[in-house]
Amino acid sequence: MTELNPIAPHGPVAAFFDLDRTLISGSSAFTFGIAAWRAEMMTTSQFVRDGLAALGFKLFGDVGGDAAEQVRERILGAVKGTEQDTLLSLNETILPKLLERVRPESKELVEKHRGRGHATYIVSASPKEIVEPLARALGMTDGIGTVSEVADGRYTGALSGPFCYGEGKVEAITALAKWEGFDLQQCYAYSDSISDVPMLEAVGHPVAVNPDAKLERIARRHNWPVVIFARKTKAVIRRTTAGVGTAALAAGSFTAGWKLSARRR
Repeated sequence: MTELNPIAPHGPVAAFFDLDRTLISGSSAFTFGIAAWRAEMMTTSQFVRDGLAALGFKLFGDVGGDAAEQVRERILGAVKGTEQDTLLSLNETILPKLLERVRPESKELVEKHRGRGHATYIVSASPKEIVEPLARALGMTDGIGTVSEVADGRYTGALSGPFCYGEGKVEAITALAKWEGFDLQQCYAYSDSISDVPMLEAVGHPVAVNPDAKLERIARRHNWPVVIFARKTKAVIRRTTAGVGTAALAAGSFTAGWKLSARRR
């Protein structure tokens, strides 16, 4: 697997990308689940439950609530007692599959930000052991993922820091901004999910990508740009006057057909 050469970011601007249904099509949890199941890190019944949850996520988006909490607990339970090196070894299987599912429009948009000297980050509830290597493989600055506690080289089944979901993402990017000197009001955030409204509200340039119904309603209410990425290399971008600059950045990154249309009425 060839990693892109990173472009050293400069300035106060960063772009934060959600992973599932934004940077990639579908859910990374299913790909992780298959690899973990084959490595005997989770039972067949756990795999089936998480597979059904991933299918529902692919079809209907992130419903949040207790379902997300239950998946978090099952993942932490599945890795409890496992050596960290075992999870890291799964990347040999997981990363190529995730890279195949990176949306071409998202990849172009990442490159557009990189070309402007912006730092680029994946921000995901997925384990950092997967998110960080994926970000590096895409030439991004880094990946921000959920950090599980490790003691003596093994996972304890507890978190080491916030679950990188909902408000947890805001906590993560706020801490990063203070460390790196980013101005969040100049930063961009991209997501499909209602659960990421806190992250979208935390930056000056929020963009709804293939949004679920709830997020689309909020985006329209706040005049946020709504970007629709097709499965193939095409994009339809709905924009409002308030989102012209952001929409133009997104549109300008695509090499295939795209068009601008008025927001839905």
